[in-house]
Amino acid sequence: MYRTHTCGELTLAHVGQQVTLCGWVQRNRLLGGMTFIDLRDRYGITQLVFDMERNATLCAEANRLGREYVIQASGVVKERINKNPNLPTGDIEIFVDELTILNASEVPPFLIENETDGNEELRLRYRYLDIRRPKLRDALITRAKICRAVREYLDDKNFVEIETPNLIKSTPEGARDFLVPSRLVKGSFYALPQSPQILKQLLMVAGMDRYYQIVKCYRDEDFRGDRQPEFTQVDCEMSFVHQEDIFETFGGLIRYVFKKVLQYELPELPKLKYDEALRLYGTDKPDLRFDCRIVELNELLPASDFAVFNNTLNSGGLIAGINATGCASYSRKQLDELTEFVKAPHRGLGGLIHIRFTEDGSVKSSIDKFFTEEQLRQIGAAFQAQKGDLLLIAADKHTKVRKSLGDLRLELAKRHGWMDEKKWSVLWVVDFPLFEQDEETGQITFAHHPFCSPHPDDLPYFDKEPLRVRAQTYDMVINGNEILSGSIRIHDPAIQEKVFQKLGLSKEEQEKKFGFLLNAFKYGAPPHGGCAFGLDRIVMLMTGGETIRDVIAFPKTSGGRDLMMDAPTPVEKKQLDELGITLKQ
Repeated sequence: MYRTHTCGELTLAHVGQQVTLCGWVQRNRLLGGMTFIDLRDRYGITQLVFDMERNATLCAEANRLGREYVIQASGVVKERINKNPNLPTGDIEIFVDELTILNASEVPPFLIENETDGNEELRLRYRYLDIRRPKLRDALITRAKICRAVREYLDDKNFVEIETPNLIKSTPEGARDFLVPSRLVKGSFYALPQSPQILKQLLMVAGMDRYYQIVKCYRDEDFRGDRQPEFTQVDCEMSFVHQEDIFETFGGLIRYVFKKVLQYELPELPKLKYDEALRLYGTDKPDLRFDCRIVELNELLPASDFAVFNNTLNSGGLIAGINATGCASYSRKQLDELTEFVKAPHRGLGGLIHIRFTEDGSVKSSIDKFFTEEQLRQIGAAFQAQKGDLLLIAADKHTKVRKSLGDLRLELAKRHGWMDEKKWSVLWVVDFPLFEQDEETGQITFAHHPFCSPHPDDLPYFDKEPLRVRAQTYDMVINGNEILSGSIRIHDPAIQEKVFQKLGLSKEEQEKKFGFLLNAFKYGAPPHGGCAFGLDRIVMLMTGGETIRDVIAFPKTSGGRDLMMDAPTPVEKKQLDELGITLKQ
């Protein structure tokens, strides 16, 4: 037996017992005639004591131990004189009478502590060392707890966990597929699934009724903090359901997970319509831990000679703003910083207009020339402006104004601590559009995927006003992050064909890309719907991580590289020849 206990479980109840621990040397301290070693494993840290008077040879051996040496230590549990209230094991220590070095260690390239001196690239290269740090270790343990809670809840609701294949047919789902060449059928390729979307619908056709899977998905797209080429979904589907059944079931799931893992009681999840979310918060994934709503002014502005407003109104644009409460004292430099913020290329505003409601009761504005004080106060009334408030107003195309003000409200909330960090904002966003128009080509394309069922009330608009048609789709948003997306699916072959026609897919293309699904629908497809949780994002939020790399055991860099295994790498010509592949220079 290597050990009798872990490094996180010994207490005063064990005093006097002979125990054996194993782990890694966290730190080594020589104080007078005694050596103290903090021994670490996954479960915690226990202090070991080596006494020169009791055993000089053993003490000398302990002094030679370096950081991250793997050792086995046996001895008697004693009560500490100087207790450490910050450690669960801080009331005791082990007086060691036997020491075995199980494995020596080179000096690690960075400190194995939460406040490490290693940058992210270095830590990714030595990820197996990085995982020893308590913060990352605990995130992975929390991830496992979340998965366990998900399975408990869904198993109790009669869901069946079913695995689906990783080598499938390439189908259009919105992102590039990772392709896998076939050696046996040269010139043909499998695709790694972007999601098990079609397969889980086929499981509903197969009569499985309730399915789930914690599954790897793959998308060949540009990376950022919340994206990886491979990521994990909690994928779910149900038969004979309406949207309200989905909301009840999976709203219940997230509440169960929060209660089980964080001991946090979430209330019933509110619902916010997509159009309303854009209008009030500038995004379809709003963070409601603070207010600061966008106020649209097109119908409220008094007449003026201000060309910026007039041109915007004449071109069908939007004039809107937010109330930065308590920010009337902003300096010119601070206002310029906010202006540069909204001018960033991905926002594209030309500038910001400001109106200050100062503490002395006066009103000052960058548009004083065009509006009287009474008119400015009239605008302020729309924002419920008080003394000390700063109104920030934008005028441009709807998308630019909403995007910029949505980002700006978040930026101000971070600067001024408007968010209650102990509070969670969890809600449903509903009534997304079924179609959207490509800004470059003008073509109609699906907003989510081509299997989303249109809202039955909007079918009259399908042919002549397709952009008015709402889909029975829904997202769950936590603290401004989309963590679930789903829809009621099309189960009627006639409606599915109409959607494909609207997307410009010919009969031949429909058959080529989705023939197996359309054929399945000929044999009695039940009404069905489902969703997929982004597991990595849930874990990131629940553990306080900054990116999903913080909660994945072996992630890729922002450039898609695995620094630890040095992948991707070229392969030998022989392997390419077997696949019938020639690389272009």
